[in-house]
Amino acid sequence: MSKQEEKKVDLKNIGLNVGFIMAKHFYNTEYMHYGYWSDGLEVNTNNLFQAQENYANLLLSNIPEGVKSILDVGCGVGKFAEKLLDAGYEVDCVSPSPYLNTQVRRLLGNRSEIFECYFEHIETNKKYDLILFSESYQYIPVKDSLETSLKLLRETGYILIGDFFVKDVEGKSPISGGHNLNRFYKTVRNYPLTNLVDMDITKETALSLDLVNDVLSDVVHPIWDSIAYYLKSNYPLVSKVFTRFYKKKLDKMQYKYFSNATNGKNFSFFKSYRLLLYKKVKSPT
Repeated sequence: MSKQEEKKVDLKNIGLNVGFIMAKHFYNTEYMHYGYWSDGLEVNTNNLFQAQENYANLLLSNIPEGVKSILDVGCGVGKFAEKLLDAGYEVDCVSPSPYLNTQVRRLLGNRSEIFECYFEHIETNKKYDLILFSESYQYIPVKDSLETSLKLLRETGYILIGDFFVKDVEGKSPISGGHNLNRFYKTVRNYPLTNLVDMDITKETALSLDLVNDVLSDVVHPIWDSIAYYLKSNYPLVSKVFTRFYKKKLDKMQYKYFSNATNGKNFSFFKSYRLLLYKKVKSPT
């Protein structure tokens, strides 16, 4: 049995699929990353695509000169990969999601090789100038991400990360995800990598969570309540047993999604969104 077959699809992958469907339907965008809300850009759904374009352009501007080939890890539906291809880069993609990869192939055709597997399970003889993690880094164990990247990089290649990390602060975040930032820094020091860019863009990205909170409050919560009311009215016994059996999980879900806690303020307190660029150190001859 292959490593891909051993690792079952989890709820995070399902969540990404749902996230794409919601983003395309509610916001008319195929980008699957946060927006970069620069000064003067009003935070509303009409401006979300522009904020996401700002983020994509920020990533693009931090790709070092001389880079030609890029591996886009966790490529979503390939929207940013398309932007990279149009900019003249050679781009391959890796993602474990069959559903999202169908969208990637629809968008990119034969312009890119798609590896349908987890990043740490990729099998290829190709070498890349840059490995890109655009909000995919949080899903990969840090050591696995670094060791696999170093194997796939050319002798002096780069790792570019755009993602949020967990800060060492008191309290429990209602917003899940992210590696611990201090532990990440400690781990990466053990590898032949030198840091070129470490940019804190929490302020500019956190505002995206306010839009997410609006959808949860105005759309998802009423739908959830309607389903709960239907079950309680028509299947009271089933509803009672289900509620009692899953009480802890339901309470957690209620707090996380329906208490207005998923917002920019909480994100900024518990998380740190970083743009990180590392260069592989050339081995001594």
